[in-house]
Amino acid sequence: MSDKRFTVAVIGCGRIANSAHLPQLAGMEDVRIKYVCDLIAEKAESAKEKYGAEQAILDYKIALDDPEVTAVFVLTPNYAHYTVTMDALRAGKHVFCEKPITVNYALSCEMAAEAEKQGKLLNIGVCNRYHKTVEIIEEMNRKGELGNIYHVYCSFRQYRSIPGLGGPFTTKAQSGGGVLIDWGIHFLDLILFILGGAKLKTVTCDAYSEMAKNISDYVYKDMWAGPPIPDGTNDVEDLISGYIRTDKASVSFNGAWAQNINKAEMFVDFLGDKAGIRMSYCSQFTLYKIENGEYVEIKSDHEIPNMYGREDRAFLEATLTGEHTREHIENILESAKLLDCLYASAEQKKEISF
Repeated sequence: MSDKRFTVAVIGCGRIANSAHLPQLAGMEDVRIKYVCDLIAEKAESAKEKYGAEQAILDYKIALDDPEVTAVFVLTPNYAHYTVTMDALRAGKHVFCEKPITVNYALSCEMAAEAEKQGKLLNIGVCNRYHKTVEIIEEMNRKGELGNIYHVYCSFRQYRSIPGLGGPFTTKAQSGGGVLIDWGIHFLDLILFILGGAKLKTVTCDAYSEMAKNISDYVYKDMWAGPPIPDGTNDVEDLISGYIRTDKASVSFNGAWAQNINKAEMFVDFLGDKAGIRMSYCSQFTLYKIENGEYVEIKSDHEIPNMYGREDRAFLEATLTGEHTREHIENILESAKLLDCLYASAEQKKEISF
């Protein structure tokens, strides 16, 4: 029996595990990574060697059967979130599941219900809730420093960067969607968080898949999830645009994995009647306001600790206290419902009301 406070298993040793969670967990002195699991043996073995895990396994149920493991990190592709998380909860484990919760809202609600039934924590990795910039803006809004935030605009647009074209990212049955569920969830969730638990009223949305209708002909600048698969599937959106009304503010957005404009635009604008903020995604922000009749522009310059390490630590500590942190699934379901309704609006070509 280890004398470390937390014994965990990491299920899924792909990109998000290696770029975010495993380095953070490996650096925590009170965390014992007993298992790393992946369907591809080489990935599991590589993670074991690199991050000091005790065992590399192919079958995640080995970890679920181990009473020493109290917490499981589900870092699999989207389509597997539901099955692995439900199995882990039923095995009596606390679960940290990467975003999105799963591929649709109905299954997300089932996961929330199972966590409550089992009396276990289920946190969702919407990491921006632990980004220092987001925390500062949320506090400023809570204190009224921006006045009434009446509208928010966000852009998550890149130039010809569809991830792993033809593979899991562009196969709806595995991913649940395209740029909206991949990038949009981060932007829209942090907006709902900053607004203070805004509730949805209406949404309208349009989705397009125009840039890679023929996979073989697609010319790309970046392919960060692997090269194109010429005979693969691409049945998700590469561009999304929409408008959301909430009980606190309206929100408009444009997002694109791929567009014929060679400019990355990744930011969120918060428009208040006292001040406005432009937040550069995963970076700093600029505050705009009038003081004593004079125009003032203030650029932030604060330290930004690793948000993955902060969310992982918050989850682990909560497994001891039972606290429902800002990433607890009950706080994320509104974001999951939003995604479903935006997709429904795009498919039905009409506004959706609540």
